[in-house]
Amino acid sequence: MQQFVNVTLTGLISGSVYAAFALALVLIWRSTRIVNFAQGSMAAATSFIALALIQSGWSYWLALVVALVSGFVLGAVVERVVIRPVEGGPELNAVIVTLGLFIAFQALIAIVYGSSFESFPAPFGLRGFSIGDTTIALTPNSLYVLGAVVVTMVGLIALFRFTRVGLAMRASAFGQEVARLLGVRVGRMLTLGWALAAVVGSLSGLLIAGGGLVWPAYMDALIVFGFVAAVLGGLDSPVGAVVGGLSIGLALAYVSAYIDPALVNLAALVILMVVLLVRPGGLFASSTARRA
Repeated sequence: MQQFVNVTLTGLISGSVYAAFALALVLIWRSTRIVNFAQGSMAAATSFIALALIQSGWSYWLALVVALVSGFVLGAVVERVVIRPVEGGPELNAVIVTLGLFIAFQALIAIVYGSSFESFPAPFGLRGFSIGDTTIALTPNSLYVLGAVVVTMVGLIALFRFTRVGLAMRASAFGQEVARLLGVRVGRMLTLGWALAAVVGSLSGLLIAGGGLVWPAYMDALIVFGFVAAVLGGLDSPVGAVVGGLSIGLALAYVSAYIDPALVNLAALVILMVVLLVRPGGLFASSTARRA
């Protein structure tokens, strides 16, 4: 029983990190209708900025703020300089560009910071809570991760449902010409979407790095599992991203603990294929978007 509880808690914590990354994919999809495959390497870049500041004597929280601001600026610059020239062309062009960015950012991190493994500090304790003589796989840092994901999800829901900016971002994504006729500054909304998505992606990078090791490609697994989580929940749903992330985390934890750790990646692929075959829009898809 204790093993089951610990495996479940481990899955929930891992799933919450997948959910954070899935939220970044959902945000950029809802605001620009583009899946950014470079999201992970962009997040890794800001995580290394935070690590450099921490190693220089800065507090974790100041480094966190700088990393999130850096993510915002990086997302805006990438959209303006790299993505904007291909936005009006075939949709595949933007996908290819983001894949190129993924490789380029990883290479840049390796050039600037090196390819060695670095320890990233956690803001809270990593020792599990004790209940009697039993220690469970739930730590103060785990609660911080869960809380950060919930706050991010609530913030995104509020942004898209209750603010004019969120409505303008969605209008810009679905119909740019109509949005312009209604007075929406489409270019600014697309840039803002990329910038905010980069902030959420940076947060996910910091969450998974806390208490662990980082290297230029440390986000690769998170990219795969976060993408599966976003597809499972539905690329249009922040709630779906969180549910999908937690579901993927639990499923992979059970596979690793009770079947074979070597089958984790295969299990993620099977889940993705089943979802695409049974419900391509995701579990929380409410409607099918049609482009003019």
